[in-house]
Amino acid sequence: MLSQREIIGHILHFHGTIYDNKIFGRGAIDDKGPVISALYAMKAVMENYKLKNRVRLILGLNEENDWKCIDYYKSHEELPFVSFSPDADFPCIYAEKSILTSYLKMDYSKYLNKNIVIKEINTYGNPINVVPKICSCTLKINDKKLKMAEIIENLKNLIKESGFEIDIYKLDETELKLTSYGIQSHAAHPDLGINAISRLIVILSKLFNIYDIPVELFDFFQNYINIDYTGKNLEIDFKDQSGSLTLNVGDFCFRNNILEIGMNIRIPVSVNIIEVGNKFMKYTGPYINVDFDTISYKPALYVSKENKLVKTLCGIYNEVTNSNLEPIAIGGATFARAFDNCISFGPNFPKNKDMCHQTDEFIDIDKLLLSCKIYAKAILALDDF
Repeated sequence: MLSQREIIGHILHFHGTIYDNKIFGRGAIDDKGPVISALYAMKAVMENYKLKNRVRLILGLNEENDWKCIDYYKSHEELPFVSFSPDADFPCIYAEKSILTSYLKMDYSKYLNKNIVIKEINTYGNPINVVPKICSCTLKINDKKLKMAEIIENLKNLIKESGFEIDIYKLDETELKLTSYGIQSHAAHPDLGINAISRLIVILSKLFNIYDIPVELFDFFQNYINIDYTGKNLEIDFKDQSGSLTLNVGDFCFRNNILEIGMNIRIPVSVNIIEVGNKFMKYTGPYINVDFDTISYKPALYVSKENKLVKTLCGIYNEVTNSNLEPIAIGGATFARAFDNCISFGPNFPKNKDMCHQTDEFIDIDKLLLSCKIYAKAILALDDF
């Protein structure tokens, strides 16, 4: 049962709104706006120049998930000999972190007869690569000797002490619902968000311990992850030229009597995935009923700054904007790593706040038009490769 606040928070607007010389809407900067910019750049080039090579706009529809769309394309169509993906930042991207999607799991069967049990968990469809803005958990009170009022009071005290934004709803005499609120952001930038799932798990862990019902999965989480996104307590807070490791808790579910906590981990390009996995195994070891499973892994993308494509695209950006910037590394994953001789190029301009996956996502109209000019010049330049 959704509260009025939850319903209002989940109303989505799929149309673009123009205000203050900006286009607001889901995908305005990631990636509907850049797609239109690239398409019009292609049209401008086609109408004014005769190219030696064909230029194709390749659109994928599940880049946020398993990339089956691009895999299908690669198995059925001609591959580009050189390309760029308008899905990140200017001046251009030379490195993208590897991405590990993993789950911490625990069989909850033996807890079902405890005094307080988990009945349902809902993350409202949050993708694992997004910092969740809302998460709820319904608890059932099995022991009639436990007073609902006392449990609610204990929860209020825990929430107050933590400073988290969590609402408590009494559903009936035996069930209550906790709803945690945060701020949504891309998993590559967890510092820009507030994780609703992490905060809820911390409160649940403390509540169960008050009633002497320690849940191993929650205890592990509270001790080694908590609301931190650097992996420090797990000794995986690695850092190199591509940036620092980030750990986003993006999923929390309860199905078939299994509790699961899903993580999207962005790993610096010089770090081996095995190092990260070994650390998790080391710290989950003492927790007999907690398992660590790797679901998927995207290898890092690294192209030398001296690479011809990198130097060409970076040079075009600097020429058009009268800048002198160097290529950069990111924590995001783009379709650039799906092809050889491909890197990500725009559309976010330097010093602009990254609005990808965020509330009130927008693209500045002047920047949109400027990116179109940059992409047109890039198409012309790549025709000579």
